[in-house]
Amino acid sequence: MSQCPSRILLAALCSLAIASAHAADDDTISTDRPGVAESSTVVGKGRVQLETSAQWERLRNDGEHSRTLSSPTLLRIGVGENAELRIETDGRTVIHDHPPGSPSSVDAGWADTEAGVKWHLADQQDTHPSLGVLLHAALPSGSASLRGHGVRPSLRLSAEWALADGYSLGLMPGIGSDSDDNDKRYGYGVLAANLGKDFGERAHGFVELAAPQVARASHGGTQLLADAGVTWALDKDCQLDVSVTHGLNRRTPDLGLAFGLSVRR
Repeated sequence: MSQCPSRILLAALCSLAIASAHAADDDTISTDRPGVAESSTVVGKGRVQLETSAQWERLRNDGEHSRTLSSPTLLRIGVGENAELRIETDGRTVIHDHPPGSPSSVDAGWADTEAGVKWHLADQQDTHPSLGVLLHAALPSGSASLRGHGVRPSLRLSAEWALADGYSLGLMPGIGSDSDDNDKRYGYGVLAANLGKDFGERAHGFVELAAPQVARASHGGTQLLADAGVTWALDKDCQLDVSVTHGLNRRTPDLGLAFGLSVRR
């Protein structure tokens, strides 16, 4: 069990929750993927929603060349009309490291698991956005080579505006706390903004500018990226997505691709 806690925990929670889930209503699935900014809504009482993907990232700068394959997965369990429990992980992760002038290496293992909760605070009213707040804690539960240091909490606020002609605007600021290799605590910021557009009843596209980490250089520095993607609803309970990411500084993977599947009951 200690070799793959993320997979075992996710499978157990998914089996337990799906067994007790209620039948789907007539509304269409709303997901927190793809993209950095997350939705302000929750899945609803008695709902279970699984959002998973295959993701590839490439980092190339003067001192580092690497490729990473991972399987980001989020399980959302509705415990009330305005609240949900969340279990999240990057899943199985394989890192191919080939620094210039040095031997190549491969590191494979299971990423840490995050436990959290999301509250939907308010629906949109005129110019006031739909609001949600997310409180997460990353746990040191993954493989030894991928495991973080201690419990790492984060707090994010999601604001969304439905605009005219099928457009939407999303904004997500946040803060978090992490520990470096010397177990010294440091804080960081998060900021993401996206513009979305509905194309008919099934398709939705978006473009986004995001800083998943805003921190001092001694703690990894600021990561900055631009991404875009499309989602396609197969039916009201199943959605496919594809997205592409471009890093805007040397601390961020310069290219990323992701293909996702989201289902609910």
